[in-house]
Parts: sequence; structure tokens; C-alpha cells
Amino acid sequence: MFQFQKALGQLEQKHLFRELIPFDSEPSTVAQKNGKTLLLFCTNNYLGLANHPTLKSAAVSAIQNWGVGAGASRLISGHLRLNDRLESVVARFKSTEAALVFSSGYMTNIGAIGTIVQREDLILADRLNHASLVAGCRLSEGRFRIYPHKDMTKLRKLLSDRKVGQDVLIVTDGVFSMDGDITPLPEILKLAEEYDASIYLDDAHATGVIGAHGGGTCDHYQLSSSRIIQMGTFSKAFGGFGGFIAGTSTLKQYLINKAPSFIYTTALPPSVLATALAAFELIEAEASLRERLWKNRAYFCHKAVQLGFDTLGSETPIVPLRIGSSEKAINFSKKLLEEGIYIPSIRPPTVPEGTSRLRVTLTASHTESQIDFLLSRLEKVGKDLRVI
Repeated sequence: MFQFQKALGQLEQKHLFRELIPFDSEPSTVAQKNGKTLLLFCTNNYLGLANHPTLKSAAVSAIQNWGVGAGASRLISGHLRLNDRLESVVARFKSTEAALVFSSGYMTNIGAIGTIVQREDLILADRLNHASLVAGCRLSEGRFRIYPHKDMTKLRKLLSDRKVGQDVLIVTDGVFSMDGDITPLPEILKLAEEYDASIYLDDAHATGVIGAHGGGTCDHYQLSSSRIIQMGTFSKAFGGFGGFIAGTSTLKQYLINKAPSFIYTTALPPSVLATALAAFELIEAEASLRERLWKNRAYFCHKAVQLGFDTLGSETPIVPLRIGSSEKAINFSKKLLEEGIYIPSIRPPTVPEGTSRLRVTLTASHTESQIDFLLSRLEKVGKDLRVI
């Protein structure tokens, strides 16, 4: 028999055991748990749209007009006009020819990468890429090589060592989800052009957050290239659920015909599609949402550094606070919970050994007084545990 209990015991000994924490209310900047009000600084609900009345109304209206489920995969009978509308909006927002919606970000990555990359192809991936990117690379039939985080010298070396005529896909996050830094896309694109490679850009934490119009990493750097395949989600800044690929029309048709995670998955419910459409309208119409988000980020990050925390080079509303050992990170999180703040500890294998951390995420909905309360408790617990 499989020794599940033994494996769980080993996780506990290494301070790597994880468990689910149920809430009794919608997770906004605050949530209810067992009658206690907790401040949340750990959601990816960057613009506060998961709780926005406009999105709630759009979901209810879609259910009334379209029902609660699509009933089949999109190649059977689940392809609604809402899908067409949403994909047109995504393509315009991302400045690409076309877009294709998948059921989730994870399914997008494992489906698209494995479909694009063939047996003789080469994948070059950043070491700190999200787990779903790693899974997609490993599930593909191509050769998989990793370069050190944002190391363009090593990336060039790997590109120069490739076989003659070999197709290459450079895979990188736009915003790295555990460190909060931004990929050097201009340098990567320059190398891709020099060595005739393509780029797979996971923009899950960038879309709606960075760039003059919230368009993500390409918008941030003001770049446009058919070499860049943009992936994104509706589950973070957009407050809902689902993933997408934005690129050429040919790529879209190829994925429709070849990507297993698209072909064999029931289509997203109408209410989910409708909330994504409503989110796009709000993001494009209300720049003040991003302005508040970045104001909160700047305020918190400045104060946290002053307190003595290592923010690991964060450039975005994802602000990691390096704690060190898994045990100390767990204790820090538990003490914050006692103070009324919920920020779970991030430990290996999600992050490298010795870099366990608290991953603080700021949102547009947080108030300055909430941030001040967090800072005061971080200082208190940090001194108690000798982290600062």
C-alpha cells in the first residue's frame, strides 16, 4: 500500500505540512473566520474586483440569460457568443491578432506549451517560473533547459548552443509570483530575434496591474512582437476565473485543433465569461483602480524596508518579506494570525530552501490604516522572532 501517512509525517518534521483554512465570508481586505475578523494581505485580487458589485451583477444576469453551465466542451456545444466577445476583447487589450480562452491558468500553460513544443524542440525557462509553467514544460516532448533567474548571459549561451534549425521557446513569467519582480522582456526579445526563437510570456500577475493601460508586461515595456505568445488569467486582477492565450490567428486555430486541455474540457460557465467582460470594462474605464493599487504598494514597501525587511527586489504589488527557515516563517504567520492578520507562509518547494517568506500582496481596496496596522504588527513580531 502507499505510505501516505508516513509522507505526511515527513512533511510535518520539515515544517512543510500544509492545510486548508476555511473562511466564513467573501475574501476581500477582511474576512470572517470562526466569528473573528481577519485582515487579508495575501489575495491576488489586486484591483478589488472579485467583490465588485458590477461583476456580481454581470454574473447574475448571465445566469438568468444563459444558465449556470456551458454543458459541454467548446468543440461540442459549449461555445457561446460570450466566448467570441471575450476573446475579441482580450486580443484588443493585448494588442494581438487573436485570443483563446481556456478553463484556468494552469490548464492554459500545460495545454499550450505541450502543444506548441514538439519532440525535437528546445525550451529555455527561467528558474523562478511558476509551477504551472514548469509542469507545461515537463509535459511537453521537447528538451527542457533552465537558466538562472533573469540571467541573460546564460540565456544567450543556451541559445547559441542549440542545434542548427532547432525551434526554441523561451518561457518566462512577466511578473514572478513569489518575488514580485519583472522579467527583462526587452533583452529576451532581442535575443529571440537574434536567434530566431519564440517567447512564451506568462502574464498572469501582470495583466491589469502593470503597464500604462494595465495591459501587462508588453504594455509596461511598450513592446509588440509576433514572437511573443502572451498567456494570462482572469483570476487575479480581473477578480474571476479562467485563462487565455493571446497571439496570432494561426496560433489560435492550432491550439483549438491540438491542445488537449482545451479540446477535452467543459467550457467555462456563462457567468464566469460575463464577469471577465465586465472586469475589462472597469479596468479600461477606471485608471484610478491601478493608481490606488500602486499608491498602496509604494507606501507599504517603503515602510517595510525602513523596518529592516528584505523584500527580495520586488517591483510590483507582490512584496515578499524574507524570513529564512520554514519553521520561523510558520511561526511568524501564526503570530500574525493571533494579531488578526492572515498571511500564510510560503515555503519550499514553492520557493528555494532558506528563502521561506511572507508573501504580502497589496490591493487597491486596502486602506492606509489597514496597511499601518499590518506594519505595526510586522515590526512587533519581527523583533520578537529576531527577523529584523
